[in-house]
Amino acid sequence: MSPRKANPLSDRNKRIIASGAALKIKPLTPRLWPALEDLFGERGACNGCWCMYWRIGAAYRKRLRELNRNDFRQVVEAGPPPGLLAFQGDLPVGWCQITPRAFLPGLDRTWRLRRLDDVPVWSISCFYTRIGYRRRGVTAALIRAALTKAKSAGAPAVEAYPLDSELSPSATSTGYASTFARFGFKEVARHSPERPIMRYSF
Repeated sequence: MSPRKANPLSDRNKRIIASGAALKIKPLTPRLWPALEDLFGERGACNGCWCMYWRIGAAYRKRLRELNRNDFRQVVEAGPPPGLLAFQGDLPVGWCQITPRAFLPGLDRTWRLRRLDDVPVWSISCFYTRIGYRRRGVTAALIRAALTKAKSAGAPAVEAYPLDSELSPSATSTGYASTFARFGFKEVARHSPERPIMRYSF
């Protein structure tokens, strides 16, 4: 009998604990917008992007941070929730954008992340973790919850665009390939050496 394959969505060995308390993961609804503002802070996450990079491209850098914030708030208000927030108690400690790839046109404008086929995949496109809570499993908890969210929505597969830490030691808002591999993501393409496209198929 072949060994049973571990399910990354329910394997008890992959329970994520931060500072001694289990994280709670919630979809970003308009009611939770203040929590996202608290998490992103005055800098607006990464250089004032407010998670608009994969929506409008590098143009976000030329705009006022307030405009990026207001545009992303409109995305949240319009729904469906564009991602997930991780909480330790009442404190928001992490963010993950998880949406249908079609909602993120910036991916198709990036040659190294160009679409591979016509499968209507969902995309895990970025993370943000509060300073002081990094390297505590927040990203892994968000990946696990993102897979659950996408599966429940009927997605056939989830894509991610992490860095290969063996080739690029730089910090990344898209995660590391090794983390996704632990959850069963497989590399399906690599248009540039340091950034594979990885996919989890349901």
